[in-house]
Amino acid sequence: MCFYGGVFIRKIFFDTETSGLDFKSCEIIELAMVIVEDGKIIDKYDEFINIGKPLSPKIIDLTGITNQTLREKGLDEGAVASDVVERITDDTVMIAHNCQFDLLFLYALLKRNFPEEADSIISNLKWLDTVTVLKDRKNYPHKLIDAVKHYNIEEVNFHRAVDDTKALYYVTSAMKRERDDLAEYINVFGYNPKYGVNGRLPFIEYKPQPYHNRGMLPPEKILPRMQSDERMR
Repeated sequence: MCFYGGVFIRKIFFDTETSGLDFKSCEIIELAMVIVEDGKIIDKYDEFINIGKPLSPKIIDLTGITNQTLREKGLDEGAVASDVVERITDDTVMIAHNCQFDLLFLYALLKRNFPEEADSIISNLKWLDTVTVLKDRKNYPHKLIDAVKHYNIEEVNFHRAVDDTKALYYVTSAMKRERDDLAEYINVFGYNPKYGVNGRLPFIEYKPQPYHNRGMLPPEKILPRMQSDERMR
């Protein structure tokens, strides 16, 4: 499998802002995507979603998104779901930092709007979690802003979700230059064994990945090549 070019022609770097942490009871309020083909950004997408209910003060403070913003600028959820479907292809790799979180919310969005097609849409895509890669390569902490610092990326602003997706694109490119093994992480998500996994999906392989401070692991020690310990699940 070739990560850049070859099998995986289209890559969509995406990020969500949500009304809460539970994908079963909360919704996406902002979705951003940067679409890349052959190493070039061909499209950028960033839209608010009017979910029709007030946000909590905590979410407003955390995201900077207000109820007025959603009322005045937010699209209907169905329109955003259609926009996502229009941009994905069979050879698309979906990339996010802490991908499990964003994937679950995106799946819920598609399930509400394309109930018959959502499962096949989501399961036919490929998924890459850059947190999993980062934990195999760099010492704690492992947030996106930490990844930006680890790779000395300067051209980043953390003001909107689309800025996060552009930062993710730069980070992933730096990861590939550092060591070309990203294809091995496709559909392999690490998780903290202390907390387990919320919302397991059948097409993702989940492997326990405790935090460590040992720097970049050798190729034979990366998570995709390690056997899972079922007792930790």
